[in-house]
Amino acid sequence: MIRCAGDEDRSTQSLRRPALSRALHAGGTVLVDLHELVFADPSLIVDLAMVARRLRQRDGQLRISGAQPQIHRLIELVGLHRLSNVILDPTPTPA
Repeated sequence: MIRCAGDEDRSTQSLRRPALSRALHAGGTVLVDLHELVFADPSLIVDLAMVARRLRQRDGQLRISGAQPQIHRLIELVGLHRLSNVILDPTPTPA
């Protein structure tokens, strides 16, 4: 499982790379928990797309859950949700 929280952008890219690498070695279905992610720039989505592509080569999947509306829109703008092995859970509804 990969958990993203707070802000993720180019300045945090080097910090998330080890976690993404470990997820690739785990194989199978990699869960990405975005419940606590407030802001992300396209660099995070591109990194997740690269993980998804590598997982697809091993018949793995990337499952994304908890994306806040603004993050969900970014995922759609970049097109991550269109990759065949990416499962994007619905945006949570406000309580």
